[in-house]
Amino acid sequence: MILIRLQSVLILTTALLFDPTRIARVDSHEESGEWHCDSGSGIRVPTEFRPGVITVDGKVEDWKDIDGSDFHLLPALDPDADKEYNAGKMTLKAVHDGKEAYFMLQVNGNYAYTHGDSTKCASVALMFQIGENATYHRMGGCEDGPDTCTNKTCRGHEVDIMHFSLGNAIPGRLYGGNPVDNRQGYGGDRFGHLVDVYAWNPHCRYLDGLGPSGNDTTAQNDWQGSWWHSSLSDHSGFIRDDSPYASQGQTGTYYFEFSRPLRTMDSLQQDAQFTLGESSKFSAAFWYPEDGKSWHGSGHYSISCDWITLDFISGSSKLEKAAQRSSWDAATAFSLLFSVVAFCISIFVGHRMSRSSRTATFIPMESL
Repeated sequence: MILIRLQSVLILTTALLFDPTRIARVDSHEESGEWHCDSGSGIRVPTEFRPGVITVDGKVEDWKDIDGSDFHLLPALDPDADKEYNAGKMTLKAVHDGKEAYFMLQVNGNYAYTHGDSTKCASVALMFQIGENATYHRMGGCEDGPDTCTNKTCRGHEVDIMHFSLGNAIPGRLYGGNPVDNRQGYGGDRFGHLVDVYAWNPHCRYLDGLGPSGNDTTAQNDWQGSWWHSSLSDHSGFIRDDSPYASQGQTGTYYFEFSRPLRTMDSLQQDAQFTLGESSKFSAAFWYPEDGKSWHGSGHYSISCDWITLDFISGSSKLEKAAQRSSWDAATAFSLLFSVVAFCISIFVGHRMSRSSRTATFIPMESL
């Protein structure tokens, strides 16, 4: 009985750490004026089949041959171009190996790290549509408030969120799903705060496995990830005692790498499921302590004010294209060879005809 109580306290404590000022953050998610969105229609991010290429360690040399998509970062609640993140765009890349999906986010930003205070460090999130009625705006868009939202009243408005805050995460180390937290049956990460979350709207968001109707111990954190900054010196590996790992304010670029199975064991409608040859809707967000000031929950930038399409390209599609290209190359080569042979034969015949015309005997018509 004591063990069960301790587990419950641990789960609730982690949930509070994930969102310690839930009511304040909920209030801050209300827009100050009328919502407007001028998103670029038809934006698609290809997720190609690249097995055995990516290692999730925060260092991105293994992504150099993979094409990325660049996005302007605009405030999520007020996506005006004149309020764009001033250090540059976010580059996003995605691939899969047939079992896992891999994501890389790259953002310019001066190095900022305060151990134990995630709001004074950079932070990123990925959000995916689960329910067919889930909107990007208002994080799923369910109209129910925190006192009435449930998996029944908000059915069809589910979104899946991965959130990585760096305050306790050592650069280059792996965080996310781990045996200790997954044994508890929820989406937390007590070590590096790379958490697996679902939501129906900003008022109703929970770690996987937790919710207003009680806890379900069948959930787990399916994400893993790491981070790096270009100002960090690459060596055998950092440990906690090396914090803050680099000098504050150094110019450079943040790199974030993540992986997750294409399909998970979720039976609670809390994880997005990816299918090869099909598409998913997603978005990405970025928090940064500008001018050294702590960021707040809704003070993030986003790559779009609406869903972006993520296309999962199957390995067979690439093989078919390669086969078609190979078939076309063979046909082209054969046609070229045939043309050369025909040209050579025509020259040979012409040459023989010209020799015959020079040695031919003239016979007058009268002699015939």
